[in-house]
Amino acid sequence: MAPPVPLLSVRGSDGIQLVQGPPKFTDSEPFQRDPSKNCKVSKFSKDGKLFGWCNGEVINIVNCADSKLLHSFDLPKVVGLEFSPKNTILATWQTYTTGKDGTAGTPNLQLYDLKSGKCVKSFIQKKMENWSPCWSDDESICARNVNNEVHFFENNNFDTIANKLHLQKVSDFELSPGEHPCKVAVYVPGSKGAPSFVRLYQYPNFSGPHSALANKSFFKADRVTMLWNSKATAVLVTASTDVDKTGASYYGEQTLHYIAVNGESAVVQLPKNGPIYDVAWNKNATEFCVVYGFMPAKATVYNLKCDPIFDFGTGPRNAVFYSPQGHILVLAGFGNLRGQMEVWDVKNYKLISKPTASDATFFSWCPNGEHIITATCSPRLRVGNGYKIWHYTGTLLHKHDVPANSELWQVSWQPFLEGVFPAKAIVYQAVPGDLPTQETKPAEAYRPPALRNKPVSSYKLHEDEPPQTMRPQSTEKPMSKTALKNQKKREAKKAAKQESKVDEPAEPDLKSDQNNTPASVTTGDPETDKKIKNLKKKLKAIEQLKELQASGKALEKNQIEKIQKENVLLKEIEDLELGV
Repeated sequence: MAPPVPLLSVRGSDGIQLVQGPPKFTDSEPFQRDPSKNCKVSKFSKDGKLFGWCNGEVINIVNCADSKLLHSFDLPKVVGLEFSPKNTILATWQTYTTGKDGTAGTPNLQLYDLKSGKCVKSFIQKKMENWSPCWSDDESICARNVNNEVHFFENNNFDTIANKLHLQKVSDFELSPGEHPCKVAVYVPGSKGAPSFVRLYQYPNFSGPHSALANKSFFKADRVTMLWNSKATAVLVTASTDVDKTGASYYGEQTLHYIAVNGESAVVQLPKNGPIYDVAWNKNATEFCVVYGFMPAKATVYNLKCDPIFDFGTGPRNAVFYSPQGHILVLAGFGNLRGQMEVWDVKNYKLISKPTASDATFFSWCPNGEHIITATCSPRLRVGNGYKIWHYTGTLLHKHDVPANSELWQVSWQPFLEGVFPAKAIVYQAVPGDLPTQETKPAEAYRPPALRNKPVSSYKLHEDEPPQTMRPQSTEKPMSKTALKNQKKREAKKAAKQESKVDEPAEPDLKSDQNNTPASVTTGDPETDKKIKNLKKKLKAIEQLKELQASGKALEKNQIEKIQKENVLLKEIEDLELGV
């Protein structure tokens, strides 16, 4: 049986349409394009069987297989849609408004039963941020953040709150993927000098001093992003501050923390200073990739012990994307970067291709793990809107440019359940394509007229660091964390000694003054010995001045007077040693 062809939803100022994915790239025949210029939201269900959108008049829900209309809801102002994992519930959100006299507004978050089409529950949800309830994959649990505590509902019964998780002030939470038992990660921001913390719990064990599976506290966190791996065994927490007090970056400061459900936690050590742009787990849940550091940014893959296992070097990148099967990795630089992409074979860490998608603001893997889409969307960029579909070997297969007076707002692939598209063997040779992968050449740097006919000097502001596999091979084994720390300590001590030696005056050559300085003789009287020692120091200083004079350096008047006192000092030492 041939694998299904994923659909692509395209939403913009010209309405919404469904396009067949590779290899066809044609409009979906069963789906009638909606020409409304006010399509504010569209969404596929998590299994890809349903598709919904709001056209400014009603919400339509259709079956993706035949585009048959299943439900139509009279909700013209909806700007948020979400399907529960098993397509039992549809959640909708519209902007919260109060009455003209300041009275409380009507509930703006509605939950609809997709079988009957009836509203089963309504809530007031003022903020659009994190508006949607979160379900476990089996829909046994649904959770909402309400007034700094997490409310849990069971089996889509929204009339009764089955459990509450109440800490000081829960700011955010994330449910784990996978089947029962469900785990939850909660974030509580710090206040009054206390640190922020993230805790992991297993539902419904929230009470008691030892109920938390793991706990990690940290300072410097105005907000966090929590990312579970696919097996729900660990969470990566990116803690961010809005302002970098050192002034080194306008991105603020970021730190990356690893927390496992077995209680282990660690700070992920990043060798290069600077922002953390992106973090992604591999589908295998045993490794993750981080893009970090001032430009050109580094990218490194870490294992579950937070040890680096592969370094991609530096480059113009700020995003990382694993394929749905986890066998291919894309490093990319979008937004204010040129759109350069690096496609890597994860198993062998071998570079496959380096395509460039100029002005791209969006990237997504096709569920088949072979194709990718890049798009230039409004309002990030209001000109040159359109999308391109590529093969991972770098071949451009399809290109769609939006007319000059129109805008593209969103493109998204139809999702599929895991296992529908198994991983295929990776090919390195570019597949044939009908479109040329032509890209506009970057403008050359300005050169003053006097230098235009002369050879270009090869000056680089930054020296790019090559990937680990392309560096000169070293026979030495990689050092452990402890060895690396000890080496840094030794280097710091060595540097401190070097500085102290530079600050100290040079020791005179003892051989040169053996004839003038008497041999060390003790008289038995501590006071006399001390005087002799001080006089000998003065003689050493005189010897140094004589060497300077012999080298041709002009001496000051007081220095010449010191040299003239040499015989007097020798006579004084001799008298003290003889006890005269």
